[in-house]
Amino acid sequence: MDLPLTGEPLALDLINTLSGSPDGLVDHLATVEGLRGWLRTQSDRLPQPGVPLTEADLAAVVDLREIVTSVVDRARRGLEPPGPALLALSEADRLAPPYRTLAWEGGRVVVGAERAGDHRSALLALLAGAAIDLLAGPIDAVRHCEGPGCRMLFLPAHPRRRWCSPELCGNRVRVARYYRRHKP
Repeated sequence: MDLPLTGEPLALDLINTLSGSPDGLVDHLATVEGLRGWLRTQSDRLPQPGVPLTEADLAAVVDLREIVTSVVDRARRGLEPPGPALLALSEADRLAPPYRTLAWEGGRVVVGAERAGDHRSALLALLAGAAIDLLAGPIDAVRHCEGPGCRMLFLPAHPRRRWCSPELCGNRVRVARYYRRHKP
């Protein structure tokens, strides 16, 4: 199973792990292996597990994805998100408090950021924090892909962007338009 498009804000990449296809919904986090693969694609933004992932890790991430999806969907439409979902995001963000680290690299002190707690707590806290950052920032600009059957969300870098990917959904729309115009 191909992984979803990535490169959007982390919270949107999490939401987009449940994507649409011509055959219906595709859950890229349906298995522990799917979660492991998605974490690898996010290796520049998320810590990689030092221990084997478990079904409990998967369930926790999928539960958080549902909460983030609900809150982002309502907030981007200007509607109040459910109070329990907002509370759950705040609680997840507190699971692994952040702290700064210092190291000497290249002849200077470098400041890093880490999260206290086990891998699952740190992962959930980072994902919740990314959702909070999106909600407190450019939530009004988040768009839903206009491709038929697509349910991806994206943050457009250009105001005229209409699709999650010009190569996928954009091309499907252009091909469908061409066939409608040239149909006998």
